[in-house]
Amino acid sequence: MSEAKAPEYSRESSGHLVLVAVVLTVPVLKLAWTLGGGNAARDALTAMGPGNWADVVIGMFLNEPLLATVLTVVVSRATYGYFAAKGGALRHRDTPLPVTAATAAIVPAALGVVVGAFNGWGWGLLAGALGYLLRVAVMIDYTTGRRVHATGRRSGRRAETPLQHTADVLWIAGLLLGTVVLPVVAFLAALDGRAWTSVETCDVNTGQGAHRARLVELERQGNGVVGWDIADSEVVNGVNCAADDNETIRPRWW
Repeated sequence: MSEAKAPEYSRESSGHLVLVAVVLTVPVLKLAWTLGGGNAARDALTAMGPGNWADVVIGMFLNEPLLATVLTVVVSRATYGYFAAKGGALRHRDTPLPVTAATAAIVPAALGVVVGAFNGWGWGLLAGALGYLLRVAVMIDYTTGRRVHATGRRSGRRAETPLQHTADVLWIAGLLLGTVVLPVVAFLAALDGRAWTSVETCDVNTGQGAHRARLVELERQGNGVVGWDIADSEVVNGVNCAADDNETIRPRWW
């Protein structure tokens, strides 16, 4: 890899690494802070099953509109940038720009619908629009030759135009969104003290008689749930459950 290409790949790679780091660390942080410590997080994750790790991320996505929007925009841009850098943008070299721009709208539109369905159509529109703008910025840079592919080839003639200056601004905005804004929003959501899943009030019996307890649902099981007993700090089985609209488990970290 040439010295000229290294900074571009380094900046893009850092954004992808931050995205992976957020997805891996935020679920553990969410469990540990919300339930009261590392031991609690371990017990809850064991009860859920390691294969359900993503359930925490999905639950936060469904319950946190800002996080859902930022994560959607970052994923939309990162996936497009990854395949473009690997040479995917070369396919659009001879395609009219309006056609390429229309094609770039498909994924952001679909992701915007997902965000809108769960978090409100205003958030969905914002996610789709920002995702599209940042994908277009990537598309302009590669198809005009301002960025080089992993193959070392440029996809077009390098020229400076107002459109490409705008693309530069959007490129920087996309990197900041992925490397600064996403981690901040994700960690604030992890430390807000709210459950990532349903909170239920159930009948619980741990050998000392049945009583009503407030549980964080970890898994559905038969006619009840496996949940985290908030008062007693342990995993229990609950039956005859009723939904609790209050999702706050403990005060916010800040």
